[in-house]
Amino acid sequence: MQLNETHDINLTSWVSSANDGKTDFPIQNLPFATFRRAGSSEAFRGGVAIGDQVVDLAVVAKLGIFSGLAQEALEAASQTSLNAFMAMGQAHWSALRLALSQALRTGSEHEQALSDALIAQAKVEYDLPCHIGDYTDFYTSIYHATAVGSLFRPDNPLLPNYKWVPIGYHGRASSIGVSGQTFPRPKGQTKAPDADTPTFGPCKRLDYELELGIYLGKGNALGESIALDDADEHVFGFCLFNDWSARDLQAWEYQPLGPFLAKNFASTVSPWVVTNEALVPYRLAWTRDESDPQPLEYLESTKNREQGALDIQMDVAVETEKMRAEGTPAAKLSQSSFKHSYWTVAQMVAHHTVNGCNFNAGDMLGSGTQSGPEHEEAGSLLELSRGGKESLDLGNGESRKFLEDGDTVIMRGWCEKQGFARIGFGECRATVLPAN
Repeated sequence: MQLNETHDINLTSWVSSANDGKTDFPIQNLPFATFRRAGSSEAFRGGVAIGDQVVDLAVVAKLGIFSGLAQEALEAASQTSLNAFMAMGQAHWSALRLALSQALRTGSEHEQALSDALIAQAKVEYDLPCHIGDYTDFYTSIYHATAVGSLFRPDNPLLPNYKWVPIGYHGRASSIGVSGQTFPRPKGQTKAPDADTPTFGPCKRLDYELELGIYLGKGNALGESIALDDADEHVFGFCLFNDWSARDLQAWEYQPLGPFLAKNFASTVSPWVVTNEALVPYRLAWTRDESDPQPLEYLESTKNREQGALDIQMDVAVETEKMRAEGTPAAKLSQSSFKHSYWTVAQMVAHHTVNGCNFNAGDMLGSGTQSGPEHEEAGSLLELSRGGKESLDLGNGESRKFLEDGDTVIMRGWCEKQGFARIGFGECRATVLPAN
């Protein structure tokens, strides 16, 4: 994974909307999704974002303008899901990315042919980009872990294994939906601290979690592990991920086995998958405080130290029913960066498979809530409201401790660095409906 011509800040596209410096999807990005025309009965198929347009890969595959690995990858990426393309591996991913970059550049000989393959993003709808067979949610922000731990366990907020082991749990893939998802407020058991018995009913402390989703591409055989420095051969790309959480259900059920009904009712991903290769310019050195335990050998390498971190900026906003009725903008709640993560993506992959666990193409990892070192960088309402003790002023006469019915949570992500183009992830939004 190295810088190459696709990252050149001077590249422009004949798709003019890709050149305004504000779009999430300049030619240096080229993320993948599955889409169809909105309201149609067309089959979903693979697409690539460029400016405010989608390149219909099924149309491009029939043009015969690519060859070799790029054409093989194109045919796989034009299917109803991206799983087959994701399974091909880095050589095919890079070949198609390069071919698309060259074909979409200003002055390309393929401009006329590809013009007929463009559809405005405003006229499409999305499916999940791939079949997600399994999903594991990690817990990689030490700031989030410490803040939440102090609420649930004031005398012992950070358990001793946290600084040694990338903590994760097996989530529920079937309830992951694409941006635009709506879901009813979950119901379950809760127990007040002063009550003798639990009660059943709708969740009263509904929360979001601001996370990254990490899609796995090429898998590994059962019994084989993925070495730390080989993780890039298996990580296809990234999305925004909202891991909805029912905090009152969670407090009652999470011991001794961890999250269950508090997490499995809904999760939301952004439709576009930003490739691992597109993010190369935004890699950073990863460090571990000298006073903390240093990683065990299988989680330690020079490469991981030099380029294991990623500076992906993320923010979250809430849009209430009142805001929609009055036409006022959503209220921004917080902003953070994945660079604060205590564990890297490569460490998550290496640890997940060190016992022989096998990945399949399309499997997803959640990063865990991405909170920064400052309180205003918290990635959940649980932290921002200090466990429901403080209200957040939304600036329009409304306030929130936790989410109310009708609230829409909107997450965005982007990368920017001097000398490189700004690229983005699009939007991840979903709306809470009343309990059934």
